[in-house]
Amino acid sequence: MSQRTATIQRTTGETQIELSLDLDGSGKASIDTGVGFFNHMLELFTKHGLFDLTVKAVGDTDVDDHHTVEDTGICLGQAIRQAVGDKQGITRYGSMTLPMEETLVTSALDLSGRYWFVDSYEIPTEKIGTFDSQLVEVFWQAVAANALMNLHLVLHHGKNSHHIAEGFFKATARALRTAVTIDPRQTGVPSSKGVL
Repeated sequence: MSQRTATIQRTTGETQIELSLDLDGSGKASIDTGVGFFNHMLELFTKHGLFDLTVKAVGDTDVDDHHTVEDTGICLGQAIRQAVGDKQGITRYGSMTLPMEETLVTSALDLSGRYWFVDSYEIPTEKIGTFDSQLVEVFWQAVAANALMNLHLVLHHGKNSHHIAEGFFKATARALRTAVTIDPRQTGVPSSKGVL
């Protein structure tokens, strides 16, 4: 199997990001974004997806964490799109309903080559520690848009903001892990159109 890896570099007036992704890794993470809670979420994403992920981000966190989180999402989405290649033999779809203490979430995705993002949830507090709760949505929207995938995030129930956010990172990791898995029975691209 050819290597399914990507390295993305993005430099703007607000952030400087280097990100490397290996879809066929073992869950190794080297994450430094300058945003503690976000580091933790990306480490969980890596572990549960069995990806190898390296992120070095320097951003204007003196303003707030928004640009760092969004631009990292852009880079991760671009890396997924690049690493999955021509999508020959992939499973394409993935979903995971995942419990996290009192919380139950579902992440469902399709590596369709078409962007759509639906977030059917509300995080009950404005902050998770010092992290702005709205940035969970900002991050996943950026990932979905740049990976050109459909991504649906659904909160069935839950009260703890940390658990809700963590549930989405873990569930999406496991859904993506399924979607990028090579299906030995799948010949060619998993679409009746013949292209994704």
